Amino acid sequence: MMNRRTALKHLGGAASTLLLTEALRSEALSNGQAAAPPVAAAPTGPFSLPPLPYAYDALEPNFDAQTMHLHHDKHHQTYVNNLNAAVAVHPELAGKTVEQLVSNLAVLPEAARTAVRNSGGGHANHSFWWPTLGKGGAAPTGELAKAIDAKFGSLPAFEDKLTAAAMSVFGSGWAWLVRSSDGTLAIETTPNQDSPLALGHKPVLGIDVWEHAYYLKYQNKRVDYVKAFFQVINWDYVSGQFAQKDKV
Repeated sequence: MMNRRTALKHLGGAASTLLLTEALRSEALSNGQAAAPPVAAAPTGPFSLPPLPYAYDALEPNFDAQTMHLHHDKHHQTYVNNLNAAVAVHPELAGKTVEQLVSNLAVLPEAARTAVRNSGGGHANHSFWWPTLGKGGAAPTGELAKAIDAKFGSLPAFEDKLTAAAMSVFGSGWAWLVRSSDGTLAIETTPNQDSPLALGHKPVLGIDVWEHAYYLKYQNKRVDYVKAFFQVINWDYVSGQFAQKDKV
């Protein structure tokens, strides 16, 4: 009698893959093992989730692996999915980058504006954020170090001001170090997933203070999460990006 694995050999394409996945999941469960998640559908639309540039546990013990997995794979993916859905019914938005969309909200079709502001902002903010985290340098260097000292007096003084801004956000939002249209640095906050790009400002560094970014590990202790944030800034990357923008 043909067993399940032999039968699967006679099936082709996606059907075979899906059936084999379910077969392995069933066998794992029967052996008391944790089953692998089902195969996810490929994203559709012009926007996609950028890969996390490090392992989920790379920022331990400051940012825990479970939060990083949920934050990147679930929350950010949802912003991408909703943004794709929003632009799908507005062909006039085809070919625009997410940065172009959130920088020009006023000229978007009214029916798409809120979705682009929320989900497009979420996609832009997180796509900017992930690479600014990691292990790279203990302090800013080059032009960024000079600009921070000129504006705030010292790196510790800057960190105090950015911490105060992050703690001042009521509910969900972000605290940012941005470069204003006149080229100077400034600290500002945005509610929800609003992007500094919508204000004509270029983000340099940001702290995500939505609860989904920290609640599994830090619960209501936002200040502890913000302190941990300063331990996982990839200053080499941030300084390099700032220097590149200076050349534009």
